[in-house]
Amino acid sequence: MTNRHQKKFAEFHEDNPHVYDMFVSFTKQAKQANRKYYSSYAIFERMRWYTDIETDGEPFKLNNNYRPYYARKVMEEYPEFEGFFRIREIKND
Repeated sequence: MTNRHQKKFAEFHEDNPHVYDMFVSFTKQAKQANRKYYSSYAIFERMRWYTDIETDGEPFKLNNNYRPYYARKVMEEYPEFEGFFRIREIKND
């Protein structure tokens, strides 16, 4: 069963796959820095910094409600990241 945040995340991800690619890239950097665990919140803030400060062009908006879905997606698709993000149960609405 999906909730409204999951549905919105799925739509956003379909329209913006580059956001996931960036999330994966910065997650890999955190892992390469010998982090056993890391925060999807910190990854999002790094993404915001990168698009706002380090690059030219329009920064994109990131909905904080999508963080748990990006974290889960990375851990599902990349076995080396299993348990890298501490996650909570997602409640249905």
